[in-house]
Amino acid sequence: MSFTLPRRAALAGAAAITGFPRLGFTQPRQPIKVGVPTILSGRVAQLGISSRNAMQIEVDRFNAEGGLDGRPIELVVRDSRGTPAEAARLAREMISSEGCEFLLDAEASSGGFAVHEVVRETGTLTLHVNSETSSLTADPRQRFWNAFRVARQGIHDSIAGGDYASKVARARNLRRWMTVAPDYAYGRDTTAEFVEYLKYFHSEVQVVGDTWPRLFQPDYTENITRLSQGRPQAIYSCLWAGDLVTFVEQASLFGLFANSAFFAVNMADYTTLQQIRNLPRGVHSGNRYLKNFPNVPGNLDFATEYNRRFNTFPTNWSWQSATAVRLLGKAMRDAGGTTPRAVAAKLAGMRIASPFGADGHVTMRAEDQTLVGYAIGWGVTIPADPFVENMQPSNWADIFRLEAEWKRNKGWN
Repeated sequence: MSFTLPRRAALAGAAAITGFPRLGFTQPRQPIKVGVPTILSGRVAQLGISSRNAMQIEVDRFNAEGGLDGRPIELVVRDSRGTPAEAARLAREMISSEGCEFLLDAEASSGGFAVHEVVRETGTLTLHVNSETSSLTADPRQRFWNAFRVARQGIHDSIAGGDYASKVARARNLRRWMTVAPDYAYGRDTTAEFVEYLKYFHSEVQVVGDTWPRLFQPDYTENITRLSQGRPQAIYSCLWAGDLVTFVEQASLFGLFANSAFFAVNMADYTTLQQIRNLPRGVHSGNRYLKNFPNVPGNLDFATEYNRRFNTFPTNWSWQSATAVRLLGKAMRDAGGTTPRAVAAKLAGMRIASPFGADGHVTMRAEDQTLVGYAIGWGVTIPADPFVENMQPSNWADIFRLEAEWKRNKGWN
């Protein structure tokens, strides 16, 4: 059956009135805007950039698979410059002015807590992808339905690190310790937690002093002098990224590591390992991101693809950011849309296959909306690729048991 031109025009008009689609045309689907406040300038810019890069890899994959019923994810990335007030301002702007339905908060803990308060007020579903301060999700006063953590947690690393360090301390008779850590919530809390579990596993250890440099401090001479004068047998640090690079290079000039074993939980990350001139041999470090830990094909594939696209290797912030996009994408598809409450309900308790998991999976624990089951281990540095050797995996059964006791002691059940 054929139609004359006027008849076709009439049908087209009817389609416009009734809402039926016109044949031969596809309607563009509105993107799902996801706001990403992060650090893209300054000393730790490489970490923020690595968050953005990893998110984009996973967003590209999600969109290539059809998105959410044809709706692609669009990242809206803004630079907080590592300033909490700016992170909070950007979060509000993304929600109120830029139409972002979700946030992937890619800030360090200082900015993460600022964003946390914004979304507590707005009810925007948010995944914190880099903040490791334990209280962000462990403290019930900080929990609310729309905030999740897709990142390491300080208490997990501290239990694992305390166990590892105690074994080294016993073997080498390292009883006299000092600490150097950044002077903000993450540094203070994580150091206290590490010391607690170092002493739990080795009661004869004594911490004889500490020093607290400012975040992004350019000169560590005063801190290094204090450590040298204290004559510790071992030093613990949770300095990270550019701060750790600068500290290690300056401390090496003073010969600090000649007489003191150094335990740096954040050393084993490519932002640090590849930036330090003359990386010291024998530094003890927890894993952050290593392409060979876990030593599984998927992890190496992730590193290879990231390196192909960005000519560098991923970081700890990268695997966390990639995992966050995967969790959010799956939760939206499982919920059949972007309704915040429905997506949050799917996220709580979600378990996904992951090359970054200790057993090939990671879980968004429902009780406190924080990621668990990721690979944790400690090893020692060597000055060439793979940079860290003799990685010893930590036991999550022990971590869960001691974490539960720690929460009970704090009244955080």
